[in-house]
Amino acid sequence: MTGPFRFTSPAAPDSATGVAADVYAQLITDFGVPGASTFAVLSPSTPLMTGFWALVRESLLAGQASRTNKELVATGVSLANNCHFCINAHTLLLYAGGDHVLAETIGRGDTPADPAHARLLQWGKAIGADAGPPPFPPEQAAEYIGTALTFHFINRIASALLSDNSLPSHEQKLRFLGTTAGRHLADTIKRELRPGDSLPLLEMSGPEPSWAAPGSPIAVAYGALREAALTGAGLLSEDDQAYVRKTVSDWDGVTPPPVTGDWLPGRDDRPGARLALLAALAPNDITGDDVTAWRTPQHSDHCLVHLVAYGAITAVERVEETL
Repeated sequence: MTGPFRFTSPAAPDSATGVAADVYAQLITDFGVPGASTFAVLSPSTPLMTGFWALVRESLLAGQASRTNKELVATGVSLANNCHFCINAHTLLLYAGGDHVLAETIGRGDTPADPAHARLLQWGKAIGADAGPPPFPPEQAAEYIGTALTFHFINRIASALLSDNSLPSHEQKLRFLGTTAGRHLADTIKRELRPGDSLPLLEMSGPEPSWAAPGSPIAVAYGALREAALTGAGLLSEDDQAYVRKTVSDWDGVTPPPVTGDWLPGRDDRPGARLALLAALAPNDITGDDVTAWRTPQHSDHCLVHLVAYGAITAVERVEETL
């Protein structure tokens, strides 16, 4: 189910060594999708790859809250961000988990019949705006908030760096679920995972968020991903860093700004700031010209994924503030 990459050439998962190979091994056992492109696209930077995998595992896959319910929140976030790649992936995961009617309902763009499911989907769509009272118990809040912020991050990475050409049709998804790999995915979704098993893979640590218990797997994973993504700021001048952060802080956390607005600098003037801001606020609008204007021979795939991740995490932090 992996697809082509727009601007990078990650190494094949079966050629990975070290911590990247360890992440791919956990993906098979705990996620059920070997070499998933949302993780492979970050593999040029293992701190980003490990931080993202840890946050996905500890918030979406492990914990006490229903996997179906958290998939609904992730899907709602992806719908709000118009991330076709992630919407497609979550409807597949819902279907693989046995939620056939729910997956087909969302795939059609309809509202789930179950009011509880509808509230969770809407909360994911509206997080950062007036989402209303949280539709989950307080003791599970970190799992749901962690899931929502995880997918605000990866929606931007996927929209910027992955091609929609890799998305399977409904019929292709159904055929996949009938294969050995599809049955393995379905079995994996039903497994109960022990929290914290991804943490030994982390290559960074950082300040933990206030919405998760100190020292909890979700808090540690979020701090690691945030710290890894923020290192991308070093690819910009101090003036460009300040411009990116000021522009994102002025964003309401919900409404995508027009790409023709004054907030977006030109490719010739500030190509790095432009690319980071597009990643934050309009990742679907990143073009090859935007990447080419910034990228020079000394800018490797590692640099590109870090600059996009920096833009993405500034947007995630803005959404986090609205909570």
